[in-house]
Amino acid sequence: MSIDLPESAVPPPTEPGESSSPPSRRTFIATSAAVGGAVVAGGTFLAVPDEATAEGAAPSSRVSLTVNGTRRTVTVDNRTSLLDLLREHLGLTGSKKGCNAGACGACTVLVDGHRANSCLTLAVRLEGAEVTTVEGLAEGDRLHPLQQAFIDEDAFQCGYCTPGQIVSGVGCIQEGHTGSPEEIREWMSGNICRCGCYVKIVRAVEQTAGRK
Repeated sequence: MSIDLPESAVPPPTEPGESSSPPSRRTFIATSAAVGGAVVAGGTFLAVPDEATAEGAAPSSRVSLTVNGTRRTVTVDNRTSLLDLLREHLGLTGSKKGCNAGACGACTVLVDGHRANSCLTLAVRLEGAEVTTVEGLAEGDRLHPLQQAFIDEDAFQCGYCTPGQIVSGVGCIQEGHTGSPEEIREWMSGNICRCGCYVKIVRAVEQTAGRK
């Protein structure tokens, strides 16, 4: 397809033996604009495909893990976090998405008995793992002792951080870090309560650990 440039965009001819000078900034811009307009006017649109289009669909993997005692097998995007797997794929919304950067602890779950920030944990790395969320702590209608202690001690206000606080508290007790209120505060420091219920949270953990 030939493109006719406007006269204003065409540099003047040079005499024989006369060296051509580089185009000025104004000439370059005018020429670029004319060519671009002609390409669009001619019905041709040039675009660099984005990465997703060029490479196709994002890679996915099949992962099997046990969640709250039930074996689950799902196929997920390799970038899916454990938190998104629980909330978006399995409908377990007890674990909360707070900062989504591992700084608040609202998404805390137990992975093979150890506390983990599910927002920072890739689901595809948990093949064969056992995951416990706040939904898996109670036995039917019977609350976990720490869940009951949170009620007894009024250890929550808005409740958004409470699932992560309870799961982290269970992990703290299982790890044996309940020797004193100071030790509990230290080992629960990764869980933020913006309502400021820390004193009552520590009391609930103490009560469950058998210190009261």
